[in-house]
Amino acid sequence: MTIRANNLRLLGIAALAAALAMGTGCASTNPGYSNGGSYGGGASANCYDCGTVTRIETGVGSRAPNATGAVVGGLIGAAAAREVAKDRTDSEGRQNTATVAGAAAGAVIGNAIQNRAGTGYNIYVRLNSGQEVVAMQDDLGPIRVGSSVRVVNGRAYQR
Repeated sequence: MTIRANNLRLLGIAALAAALAMGTGCASTNPGYSNGGSYGGGASANCYDCGTVTRIETGVGSRAPNATGAVVGGLIGAAAAREVAKDRTDSEGRQNTATVAGAAAGAVIGNAIQNRAGTGYNIYVRLNSGQEVVAMQDDLGPIRVGSSVRVVNGRAYQR
């Protein structure tokens, strides 16, 4: 019975780690502004983080490096497979083989999960200072090419 309880605990930890890893960068909470996502902090000539959207790119995984899902999945898969193999065999060689197989399977599954996580947007903004910055986020809202925006903490808000 303790083997089954350990496996369930390990699977719960793996699921939590995967959920936390995939949730990174996906938050769309407003950073304390009360006008529903638009940053209406007053248009002024001194707005150093204001500018115009020059282009928007869409693509799967544009929010995070492509290897993130594979790496996290590989680590979780290796750890889970190693624990299961420890309970089922005394052979060090079989435990190592299970670890490698678990890492490979976890990497494939982690990559697939990341690729299905949703489409992200890279929003290119030419600031009033002439500098170009890229805001990476999961949703566009009312933002389109030519929109006047303010970039706060790597996220673009309609002005």
